[in-house]
Amino acid sequence: MSVETETLIQQADEAIIDTFDLFFLLTAGVLAVLYLYKDTLFGNNKKVVASQQSISNNQTLKPIVSPPKKNKNFLKRMKETDKNVILFYGSQTGTAEDYASRLAKEGQQRFGLNTMTVDIEDCDMTLLDKFPNDYLAFFLMATYGEGEPTDDAVDFWELINSESPEFSEGMSIEEKPLSSLRYVVFALGNKTYEHFNAVGRMVDNKLTEFGATRIGERGEGDDDGSLEEDFLGWKENMWKAVCEVMQVDQSKVETGGHIATYKITELETYDSNKVYYGEYSEHALMINGTRPTYDAKNPYPSPIVDSRDLFSPSLTDRNCVHMELDITGSGIYYETGDHVAVWPVNAEQNVERLLKILGLWEKRDTVVTVESTDPSASKKYPFPVPTTYATIFRHYLDIHALTSRQFIATLANYAPTEAGKSKLTTLGQDKEAYRIEVSDAYLTLSEVLESISPNGKPLDSIPLDLIIETLPKLQPRYYSISSSSKSTPTKIHITATVLTFNPTSAPHKTVYGLATNYLLQVHRKMRNIHHPEILPNYLYSGPRNKLYDEKNNTIKLPIHVRRNNFKLPKNLKTPVIMIGPGTGVAPFRGFVIERTLYKTQGEEVGDTILFFGCRRRDEDFLYESEFTKLFETLGESGKLITAFSREMANKVYVQHKLMENDSHIWNLIYNHGGYFYVCGDAKNMARDVNNALIQIAQSLGGMDENSATNYVKDLRSKGRYQEDVWS
Repeated sequence: MSVETETLIQQADEAIIDTFDLFFLLTAGVLAVLYLYKDTLFGNNKKVVASQQSISNNQTLKPIVSPPKKNKNFLKRMKETDKNVILFYGSQTGTAEDYASRLAKEGQQRFGLNTMTVDIEDCDMTLLDKFPNDYLAFFLMATYGEGEPTDDAVDFWELINSESPEFSEGMSIEEKPLSSLRYVVFALGNKTYEHFNAVGRMVDNKLTEFGATRIGERGEGDDDGSLEEDFLGWKENMWKAVCEVMQVDQSKVETGGHIATYKITELETYDSNKVYYGEYSEHALMINGTRPTYDAKNPYPSPIVDSRDLFSPSLTDRNCVHMELDITGSGIYYETGDHVAVWPVNAEQNVERLLKILGLWEKRDTVVTVESTDPSASKKYPFPVPTTYATIFRHYLDIHALTSRQFIATLANYAPTEAGKSKLTTLGQDKEAYRIEVSDAYLTLSEVLESISPNGKPLDSIPLDLIIETLPKLQPRYYSISSSSKSTPTKIHITATVLTFNPTSAPHKTVYGLATNYLLQVHRKMRNIHHPEILPNYLYSGPRNKLYDEKNNTIKLPIHVRRNNFKLPKNLKTPVIMIGPGTGVAPFRGFVIERTLYKTQGEEVGDTILFFGCRRRDEDFLYESEFTKLFETLGESGKLITAFSREMANKVYVQHKLMENDSHIWNLIYNHGGYFYVCGDAKNMARDVNNALIQIAQSLGGMDENSATNYVKDLRSKGRYQEDVWS
């Protein structure tokens, strides 16, 4: 081969290599562009679904404008606004948030502290290791369910329980990461649960473990007892300890007058399309074509496709409502055992009553804004604004709640007469007088104000911002879903007993449960059932008349789904024992439906045992005919065991039936790895069932009391003993 030929070949090879390099670089560049702009070019699954829906509905798809990300650097915010005390809260129902706000205001007004209140989920808690030693942090932590953190505290919970907390990274082993943190803690829970105040206690222990210093004693509130009294009794000594470490001269502390937390402005001009009439987020105000996400901050208006009263109206004056909600196309999904949250509204009688005693009835439709007077506040608005006075009391504040003793003491300053002031002062200071006249009579705010109003005249001297600041926010009510996601994935079933009672010190007064009576009246309206008794009535049409279709007489309920760890075992062959008297049977209806579905599909299903209890078979046996058919399908592997407490001279409950079947139950649990579930009343039933199982472990397992107790606790820790209970 000539030199010239070799040279030509070499040049050709180099050209091929250059071309390949160029092709490789171009390909890599295109792939990089495609990756960087994949969402814009292709869209994610949700965007594709939304586009298809919009096209099918002949709608123009509007672009989503993402809300600005929250600044989670709480230390930076504190420094910028000259704050030295921060109050973190983890709250499920709003109580911990309410207490945090009350402490923040008290710390500012009484002791001159510069306070700010924040939801713990809105903060980067890995910054705790940089907390200045002249600052102070409060932690107001509620416990939800079986020792679980509230939804907004999950990230913080995982952080402090991790083996190598993020906030300890980069620090020497000799130095504890939170040595500069000084903190106060108040735990909120319910003693009827086994893991009473588990979250608050764990937070306290972990912070101390990482070197932080607690100021004062840990506060603990019992929601089943007297949470408000626990809180009031704790905070006075707590403030003394705080004043000492924050160098507040208590001898110079002045209570001062009322300092407005919110500024209320009546609007003369406004965009009617941007006024909130009960909507919970700006997504609900958007025009068709947007793609909202439905969750706890933006509930889905779910159509009610079926409803019925499960009790026999001819045999009892009690009611239990079964409702079926359609979630088709909402993007919401649920799993069997989850909870559904229903967003209720206050009864119109109560809305009118409070508006009138406050002198706002004639201005009920006036459009207003309510804005925090503190520019550093984590929540600029207490609820969506602009809105109206009537909407505030109908949708955003819980005017149905019992009036707290501390609030009554504050209201004494605005009583129109000396007699009224004296009365409220006594009720605010005397715990026994408060219990008898307010708590036992279940007095709401409107009733307390009416009791001191001369001749029923409006009390327009009471600052409205004080009402807004003090009344709890109206929160959703949670129900165990009574359907199976495997059987009806686009329908959620609710089973709710309607609450009504006569207070001990006011027997002629009837108190109506807020959410359950709302469900009952919705059911009656859809079924055109007219009841002779004067009952609460509601604005069924909802904001902008979007919830009620008068032509078809159908109503929608605002809902969202909350995940729950109350779940069937993954192995279908695993035996399950379910204890669910009354509406405690709700999730087990879903469990049994699901196990039966698998059985009809040819799957091998383990023993399915349900203990159900109620008063009488012919009065309140929930889903009797349905359960009969389901257990017939399950065959020998299924068993329904009932206890009717009022059909015999000696009352029989589910725990008694459990003991009668002790050998079979023990065999399923001990020898076959069975799962044990309890749902319903936590205060009595769940405790009695737990004790019954301990007795079975003693008698059939040959254990002493201590070993049997530890065995049952071990079942809980392994997830084989699960509870979904309430007080």
